[in-house]
Amino acid sequence: MKKYLLLGGLAVAALLLVIFGPTLLNLYRLQNYVSASAEAAQADAGPWPRTTEVCTTCHGVKGNSVNGNYPALAGQPAPYLAAQLQHFASGARVNPNMGPLAMTMKPAEVDALAAYFARQPALPNPYFKPDPQVSAKGEKLVEGAGCAACHGAQMMGQEQFPRLAGQGYEYLVRQLDAFAGGARTEATGTMQRLAVAASPDDRKAMATYLANLPPSAK
Repeated sequence: MKKYLLLGGLAVAALLLVIFGPTLLNLYRLQNYVSASAEAAQADAGPWPRTTEVCTTCHGVKGNSVNGNYPALAGQPAPYLAAQLQHFASGARVNPNMGPLAMTMKPAEVDALAAYFARQPALPNPYFKPDPQVSAKGEKLVEGAGCAACHGAQMMGQEQFPRLAGQGYEYLVRQLDAFAGGARTEATGTMQRLAVAASPDDRKAMATYLANLPPSAK
């Protein structure tokens, strides 16, 4: 009797394995994937709670904004990001959202946030479709203004100078207009002089070219 019960139990187990085996295997794989993803996320962005999660709403996943009104943070130089957060905190740069957030951050949190976004791969601007003639005009204006001297040959930024390649068109126009109108300043005065010298159409053309310029790998 025991022999028959054992054989019956084995048969039932084999049947259950045939029926539910693939599902159990998939659940096991999913658990491993979730665990590995969580470990990778913690290694990249740190333990919860994460300030980076607050940034996603406006600046996109891992700093790759899909809304042209908000700047992409991915691939930005860490010194630039840290400096801008400090400017928002001090009121040197005014924004109703960034100001209060930056004021709550400790120096170590600022540095960690800047380092996190700096190491994220920058993705192209997928939704902006430029006018080719306007973009060509903007390229000449950018080259003529010598923007590469500060922002790098590929407009990927360096040290205190931001990445411009692949930034949102609306954001770029707004910043150029802010420099032209004096609402935004920077220490060298270069951006103010450049923006003032450019006409509104020139500023739009430069923004068109830069927004359409694919970010390069660093």
